[in-house]
Amino acid sequence: MEIDQAGKTNGQQPLFPTPSSTPPPPPPPPQISLSLKRLLTIVNCLLLCLGNAGGPIIVRIYFLHGGHRQWLSAWLETAGWPLLLFPLSLSFLYRRRSNPSAPAVLITPRLILASAFIGLLTGVDDYLYAYGLDFLPVSTSAVLIATQLAFTALFAYFIVRQRFTPYSINAVALLTVGAAILAMHASSDRPAGVSVGGYWKGFVLTLGAAALYGLVLPLVELTYSKAGQPVTYTLVMEMQLVIGFFATAFSTVGMIINKDFQALTREAANFGLGETKYYLVLSFAAILWQCFFLGAVGVISCVNTLLAGILIAVFIPMVEVLAVVFLHENFSIEKGMALVLCLWGLASYSYGEYREAKEKKEQIASPQVQTSAV
Repeated sequence: MEIDQAGKTNGQQPLFPTPSSTPPPPPPPPQISLSLKRLLTIVNCLLLCLGNAGGPIIVRIYFLHGGHRQWLSAWLETAGWPLLLFPLSLSFLYRRRSNPSAPAVLITPRLILASAFIGLLTGVDDYLYAYGLDFLPVSTSAVLIATQLAFTALFAYFIVRQRFTPYSINAVALLTVGAAILAMHASSDRPAGVSVGGYWKGFVLTLGAAALYGLVLPLVELTYSKAGQPVTYTLVMEMQLVIGFFATAFSTVGMIINKDFQALTREAANFGLGETKYYLVLSFAAILWQCFFLGAVGVISCVNTLLAGILIAVFIPMVEVLAVVFLHENFSIEKGMALVLCLWGLASYSYGEYREAKEKKEQIASPQVQTSAV
């Protein structure tokens, strides 16, 4: 048997692979099971709903009892991002245990840049929302935030080509009507001590926050679709950590300029509920808002942008009820009607998702039946 200079046998494969030989591709990542995906969807929906219902209440408590720092309030909305380091550390240890050569992080430089941009937009949105909530009752603010569903639907159509079904269109329409019914009595909800000009300033800023967050949600989904790698829940948390870091950094600059850090001790001493409860309010605000943002990006990764927008809108009546219980705001018949419409909208969307999933299963099973018949 003769061996030529390239290390090949005559007509055979090389005995010694050359350095230019390409290594075999890495095995594909394991696919998430349907049951685990459903569990993650449920967990993220619960996180989103917990933050969506509790966040506005706790921030309004801060303003009602002597808090006056809008930049601090905006900062609290994303300051809980270090909480993600704990589950990310557990995920890292699990990956290293399964594969010692697993990377420490999954996020790529391109995703870091995209997440940083979204984080800055989120920081602006947080400030608009916090500033508006200083002048508005929670019920009115919740009504205006509900309009983000319309902005989300519009931006999702153009950015990620979100497909609408009759059921999802019906859900959007019902939720929009519910928000409009609540808006009919908004002008009579001006808090004591707030001027007409301050009220409408809060009105415009909150509406701007709704529009901006309606843009942020589809941008998150677009980032997932352009990631160029499997979007695991670990990657979702890493991206949310970057988003939270840059949003917090944006608000931190505002706090430094506004000298909020120097005023914390004085504001805590004059807080209506006491100094200890002042810091508890700030801590719970950071935790609840982190639940909201993590739940939102998690729902987008597990399902889509539209469901995240609908869940945010659906819990507006819940915010209304909590405002009545904890803040003693009035509960009118309009709020009851909005609650019914919101629940109806969620039922319509859920049924549409069920029908679509059932049709997909039938389409997959149909070719198999035809093949076996042949």
